[in-house]
Amino acid sequence: MCDRVMDLVAAETGLDPVEVRKRNFVPPDAFPFATQTGMTYDSGEYAKALDVALRLAGYDALRAEQRERRERSDRVRIGIGIGSYVEVSGNGSEYGSVTVDDDGSVTVVTGSVPHGQGHETTFAQIASSVLGVAFDRVRVVHSDTSIVPRGTGTFGSRSLQVGGTAVHNASDEVLVKAKQIAADMLEAAVDDIVVADGGLGVAGVPDRTVDWAALAKAAKSDGEQALNAELDFEQGGTFPFGTHIAVVEVDTDTGDVRLRRIVAVDDCGRVINPLLAEGQVHGGVAQGVAHMLFETVDYDADGNPLNSNLATYGFPSAAELPSFECEFTETPTPHNPLGAKGIGESGTTGSTIAVWNAVVDALGVRHMDPPFTPERVWQTLNGGGT
Repeated sequence: MCDRVMDLVAAETGLDPVEVRKRNFVPPDAFPFATQTGMTYDSGEYAKALDVALRLAGYDALRAEQRERRERSDRVRIGIGIGSYVEVSGNGSEYGSVTVDDDGSVTVVTGSVPHGQGHETTFAQIASSVLGVAFDRVRVVHSDTSIVPRGTGTFGSRSLQVGGTAVHNASDEVLVKAKQIAADMLEAAVDDIVVADGGLGVAGVPDRTVDWAALAKAAKSDGEQALNAELDFEQGGTFPFGTHIAVVEVDTDTGDVRLRRIVAVDDCGRVINPLLAEGQVHGGVAQGVAHMLFETVDYDADGNPLNSNLATYGFPSAAELPSFECEFTETPTPHNPLGAKGIGESGTTGSTIAVWNAVVDALGVRHMDPPFTPERVWQTLNGGGT
């Protein structure tokens, strides 16, 4: 609702909704920014995300098309909606461990439990990048209570930044231990030991290396049970942000609303895996659009639900959704070494308000509550709304 206020201010002042938002954005040099409610925003470049979204959407051309349609009293109106958001994500702690196995492969154990987000991929990427072990030589274990001693879980867009950082920091600790072992084996100073292909070596001397299997074996001969590290990482909240722009077409004869385009520019700090991040946005955008245009729970006069199953409950199929246009800006958080913020809820947060603002913009009314079903839109167009 806060972003709806921006459009209401624009309507009252005659300013473009873009200008209203830019005047109210916290500037980049004001971070960390303490709010009046006691929250402290970690980092942000809000105007940058908005500018990227405006460019991708072709905002000026869309406004020109809208004016042309209005001038000729076109039956199908166009609406352009902006949704600029800030949300909180990723507080609390999470468990992670990293172990170099006897064959030189790596086992990562995480307390974060995935349900389709791709933790196995991103956590393996993190361990691989720190240790220099091939990606396909990293195994990620989760959800097995006989192996995972504890875990906080997957919620609040926290898994990569909290669980992933636990994996990152455990990998760092393993690397520190391994460098000491390698220094002894190679008769070199610890500071001269670097990650080499398949193991560790001496900087500037490519033929003096030791592989991870040998390092794991040496760790056990030194009295260690294994070459490993386990820890819990804890942090406060981070604040992802972004701007989504939705373009809708409204048939004034029938009240039918069609989503023509949606441009999503999100900033979740540093993006570790762009494909998986975009997948999170796609799912969230679909959910936000569904919430605005399709989903509703209605009751009859006696209080009985009229859409209590999926045969009567509205939701979109792929046929009702356009191809989503996604882009990222990257404003790292100082709260974790990955620089990562949450992405799991960003698609829903931005798209919901963008579609809402777009429909209201097309109708030319001050305000209307969703969902924007054809019946409700038709009633508004014919004097039954605001």
